[in-house]
Amino acid sequence: MRPRCPPTSPWCRCKTPRAARRRRRREAANPPPSTRCSWTGTKTTTRTDPSQVGGDDIQKESRPFILDSNMEAYNGKNMALFEEEMDSTPMVSSLLNKLANYTNLTQGVREHEEAEDGFRRIAVTVPPMGTFIGVYLPCMQNILGVILFLRLTWIVGTAGILGSFAIVSMCCICTLLTAISMSAIATNGVVPAGGSYYMISRSLGPEFGGAVGLCFYLGTTFAGSLYILGTIEILLTYIVPTATLFEAESLEGQGTAAKNTVRVYGTCCLLLMALIVFVGVKYVNKLALVFLACVMLSIMATYAGVIKTLIQPPEFNVCLLGNRSLTNDKFEVCAKTEVENNQTVTTQLWRLFCSSEHLNATCDDYFTLNNVSEIRAVPGFHSGVIKDNLWGDYGPAGMVIEKKRQGSVAAEDTSGDVYKPYVFNDMATYFTLLVGIYFPSVTGIMAGSNRSGNLRDAQRSIPFGTIMAIVTTSVFYISCVLLFGACIEGVVLRDKFGDSVKKNPVIGILAWPSPWVIVIGSFFSCCGAGLQSLTGAPRLLQAIARDGIIPFLQIFGHSKANGEPTWALLLTVAICEIGILIASLDDVAPILSMFFLMCYLFVNLACAVQTLLRTPNWRPRFKFYHWSLSFLGMSLCVSLMFISSWYYALVAMVIAGCIYKYIEYRGAQTEWGDGLRGLSLNAARYALIRLEESPPHTKNWRPQLLVLCKLDSHLAVKHPRLLSFTTQLKAGKGLTIVCSVLHGTYMTRGAHAKTAEQNLKAVMAAERTKGFSHVVVSSNLRDGFSLLIQSAGLGGMKHNAVLMAWPACWKQARDSSSRRNFIETVRETTEAHQALLVAKNIDHFPGNQDRLEGGRIDVWWIVHDGGLLMLLPFLITQHKVWKKCQMRIFTVAQMDDNSIQMKKDLQMFLYHLRLDAEVEVVEMHDSDISAFTYEKTLVMEQRSQMLKQMQLSRTEREREAQLIHDRNTASHSTKEDKASVGTPDRVHMTWTKDKLISERNKHREGMGVKDMFNMKPEWENL
Repeated sequence: MRPRCPPTSPWCRCKTPRAARRRRRREAANPPPSTRCSWTGTKTTTRTDPSQVGGDDIQKESRPFILDSNMEAYNGKNMALFEEEMDSTPMVSSLLNKLANYTNLTQGVREHEEAEDGFRRIAVTVPPMGTFIGVYLPCMQNILGVILFLRLTWIVGTAGILGSFAIVSMCCICTLLTAISMSAIATNGVVPAGGSYYMISRSLGPEFGGAVGLCFYLGTTFAGSLYILGTIEILLTYIVPTATLFEAESLEGQGTAAKNTVRVYGTCCLLLMALIVFVGVKYVNKLALVFLACVMLSIMATYAGVIKTLIQPPEFNVCLLGNRSLTNDKFEVCAKTEVENNQTVTTQLWRLFCSSEHLNATCDDYFTLNNVSEIRAVPGFHSGVIKDNLWGDYGPAGMVIEKKRQGSVAAEDTSGDVYKPYVFNDMATYFTLLVGIYFPSVTGIMAGSNRSGNLRDAQRSIPFGTIMAIVTTSVFYISCVLLFGACIEGVVLRDKFGDSVKKNPVIGILAWPSPWVIVIGSFFSCCGAGLQSLTGAPRLLQAIARDGIIPFLQIFGHSKANGEPTWALLLTVAICEIGILIASLDDVAPILSMFFLMCYLFVNLACAVQTLLRTPNWRPRFKFYHWSLSFLGMSLCVSLMFISSWYYALVAMVIAGCIYKYIEYRGAQTEWGDGLRGLSLNAARYALIRLEESPPHTKNWRPQLLVLCKLDSHLAVKHPRLLSFTTQLKAGKGLTIVCSVLHGTYMTRGAHAKTAEQNLKAVMAAERTKGFSHVVVSSNLRDGFSLLIQSAGLGGMKHNAVLMAWPACWKQARDSSSRRNFIETVRETTEAHQALLVAKNIDHFPGNQDRLEGGRIDVWWIVHDGGLLMLLPFLITQHKVWKKCQMRIFTVAQMDDNSIQMKKDLQMFLYHLRLDAEVEVVEMHDSDISAFTYEKTLVMEQRSQMLKQMQLSRTEREREAQLIHDRNTASHSTKEDKASVGTPDRVHMTWTKDKLISERNKHREGMGVKDMFNMKPEWENL
């Protein structure tokens, strides 16, 4: 038990009154000059006045603890080893201190500031941040941006309140589901510089990571273009509208002149921001709090304006001609005429629609037929305008903005409307366009996960701060949709640039106390967001380049001495200039949406894959996730991509696909234990289990090769052309196992086996042979090959054919082991019911780089073998080496056979097999044809016909076939024994020509060689 200390002890600060603590704090701040205490670890050093101690003698405590005898010397001194922050620092002071250190820069972007003190350098470190400062505020600042101030009111007026609810809900749900998946990934480890790129690459592999990382980089870069275009739009539209550089000679050229002005100012602004980032991000860091304050003040001014409308609506009016909205920057009085000195005179509005200022002037038809009225731009929350703004009002480009439910008289001639001061749609509007324009306003959810290394408790702060920021901004956006639709007139909402309210931003006329609060706040907010994009994008590219997965990006991994990625910044500025040259915020926003949606899609995919695989390393602290939510987020991302712009979506997917294939082609050397590798293992396991359930059908049959290679004394492959032939035969399809056997024991030659396996892999890579390699060590080469023939493969993926080279110089060899090994391999392959392919003179076979111009592949089809001899040359001709070779089939006939009919039958047989080949029938004498040919053919065909006639089940058929085979083998061996005893000089076959003729006459169902070609293939297996 801990002993209780007296109330005056400095160790019992929590037990003493607050006044006593304050008194001791003041005493500790101003200690007497004779005694100063300093703590280092657990040792205490007491420095006394030099006047009391001669020379440099310093007294030190001999014990790490304070004795009771010395307790009085420390009374009143602040020596607490730990104290709560709220006990020493008031809440307001602590909050202000944290806000002073606030930064919106990602991890790895902080300036390497150094202060030199003599020859010693002191590194400036950033204190760990909590949830509010480190995650919540950065996410809020990144989410609330240019679209809120410049386009949200226009979206509400065009899509209506219900349509805007749908747009905001889809986008916010998408980001919320992505944030849940991102929180699970981010809490499964520390996320260093790179943010989403790091999460995706370590979860889905370098191919997906590089592709999506570059897409996210492009999205961040185009975000910089978006914010710069927003800055220039605010500057030229609301702050300095007269600062135009190009004047249009006609009305049709006004759009081009305005875009050229935006391009010039945007380029200058981009260069200025790039210069600030190049000089040092510490300046951006110092302005982060100013930019955040601008956003918060603008939001508070908006809500304050809504509250003020309940008391008194703002003094902003809209002038209507009939039901058409007018731009009121060229006239002051909203009337056709006015009375001055008891005389009726025309107004400035009259002069805009009439040929002169006189009352008898010729005026526009619509102006003559309709009256001029003035309504409030912000009628207020209780005005009932929400009913008019409930539904959308889409239209083509150039359409005049009109007020709903207000009558007007249409004019016959509307050709001159474009020259009148009406408010027009500057672009065609439809629902999907608005989705693409709005989505960038919900991006920025990864601002917290990008700085996980700077957080005090990243496992808790990232999920809670990110989700709370998304919920807060979602509630804010939904409330803005409702408040804008309930307070502002519909014709004003559809006025994108505020032409009908004297060139004020529409959200500005609602704000209190002045529209300039929104103008200045949005201007600095866009400037800050642009600087942050130009700061974060080069570091993201630098992180991708330093991973080395994309070789041509390696130059962008270099940086200055202080860590600034100079080359990456130059590329970012160049790409950002492309967005500036587009010169339209509405055209850049869908491009930005595509790249961010692509990134969010793969974040959800990474979480879903890791969750379904249940890998042991997948242990996120955040538990409120599920794979179904991730798949829902994926589907929502894909839907939003094609809803926003289907052609932009295809372009983004093509870019990501090209990068993926490039990384796959070059071969990423990194191994991060990604989820796709685990997914491949699970899929392979599932496929092997399914293959094991039932044997493969004849339609799916293809040669699965076991290639037996020989190694020389240096463990190099003796016949590399054997692997070339394997590549030409397989063309990367099916199973290929390349094996070899070393003589000895594994204890002594284990290292040699690994070296030989590496040599096999190297030759396979050189010959482009796709498959597996394996080297075993055996005390006997024959036993080793036998072991490979029996056990190679796994489950249903086992070989059904063995490929080997013909033994070289076996006649001249003194050692007969080579011949015996070859013969035993042939026997064991036959016993295993596998096909045997023996390549003779394999070193003279063409290589993969050769091209055979013409030539023939000859097949001598003596025994009906199920079509294997037909299949092999067909597979070879599929390769580009043998593609121009012609297939030719030879068969043997007796002198009294009908050779012409046999050739026709064989051609028809090949036609049914869909094989193109020349057929040649070779007539031979009886003495040249082995009787064994008849025997083997008849035994096989009779067995097949008999089993079909018996109509047995598969199990019974196999049992009966085995019984027939055993009886024939036994009778054949018995007859051979008797013949060898009677006449040892002559060997009699079971089937001879005489016996064949007699059997054919006796039983009409008997078959001969020529009858074999009358067989038709089984149609269901073709």
